[in-house]
Amino acid sequence: MSLPSHPNPALAVGSDNKQGWNQPIHRRHGFHNAHLLFRRTLMLRSRRVLELTLAPDAALASQIQKAGITAHPAFSALVVAQGTRCLFQAAAADFGTDRLHSLQSISKMHAHLIIGQLIAGGQLRVTDRIGDLLPWIGTAYAAASLQDVLDMNVDNDFSEDYADPDSDCYREEEALGWRLPPDDAPECTLRDFVAALTGDGLKKPAAFARYKSANTDVLTLLAARLVNLPARIESIVDAAGYEGSFHISLSPEGLPAFSGGGCLSARDLARFGLLLAREGRAVFGPDAFDVGFLRGSLTRPAPLLGPKRGKIRYSNQLMTNGRWIGHAGYGGQFLMVDMQSGRVAAFLSVLENDTGYDDDYMAEVTAGLEAICCP
Repeated sequence: MSLPSHPNPALAVGSDNKQGWNQPIHRRHGFHNAHLLFRRTLMLRSRRVLELTLAPDAALASQIQKAGITAHPAFSALVVAQGTRCLFQAAAADFGTDRLHSLQSISKMHAHLIIGQLIAGGQLRVTDRIGDLLPWIGTAYAAASLQDVLDMNVDNDFSEDYADPDSDCYREEEALGWRLPPDDAPECTLRDFVAALTGDGLKKPAAFARYKSANTDVLTLLAARLVNLPARIESIVDAAGYEGSFHISLSPEGLPAFSGGGCLSARDLARFGLLLAREGRAVFGPDAFDVGFLRGSLTRPAPLLGPKRGKIRYSNQLMTNGRWIGHAGYGGQFLMVDMQSGRVAAFLSVLENDTGYDDDYMAEVTAGLEAICCP
């Protein structure tokens, strides 16, 4: 006789094809507690902590108030830092700047760091064909180059439309450890999910980047062939000097979900940004990434991000306008790093609309942070 049980409500999928923690009524709690709700995670603490001295900037605080991004109902936390000074920090009444928060696609910046080191070390070339690197991969990516995958410049059948409950990005979440398959079916591995994707996988003329989180999954599977990913993440954690913990969800085969599974506090997300601003100089251990790959990503030709994002381009798993680098995240996150001044803004929020996304809102957040980071 089987014991009485029921599907885990946080991970089970409802009629809207969203799991419990990502349904609008639960999403804010879900993003504030994702590290406890994912199916499985890798957790790491840094050996030494980068000290951030509180140095409130009244003019900056006034500018942030005028921008209005901390007054929006979605707001969770904002930390602005430069060097080893915390210039501004604030959080919503139900949150804190030291509490963990889902980063969603900001996590993709780890793929930039890891793949960039592999390219700098000669283990990969941007001209490499994905089908040659991963012979088992399906038609969605077999003909694509590594550079086009890095730039979200691949044309295939994978869809990332948050308004469509049948979009492939929701099926992807099973392979990221965010949800359960129906009817107690086996969980899909990240490799099996990517291998089954279809399309010609070729670069075709397009006005804007073709944003597909599956591209980052391909990079994850590629990196896993060449390096010990948990050890590489640990080196990034040590280099940044987090005061709290870093969590990242894991696929059924134990691969980190760089496409969106990271969780950090706003203060530690700012520390991650400061690591980029100081071009990899580590708090502890070796330098965290190849500086040349990062610098080149700012200035090289790359696809424009979208019609509402001005001159922002998508380059090597980063968003950049040529001066700052950063990345947005589903639900309302953004990390921005001004590579000229070294100022960093770590912004966390949770949109509670049906889709969990609003392009106009993200454009406003990006503009607000640009005014803060690049005075």
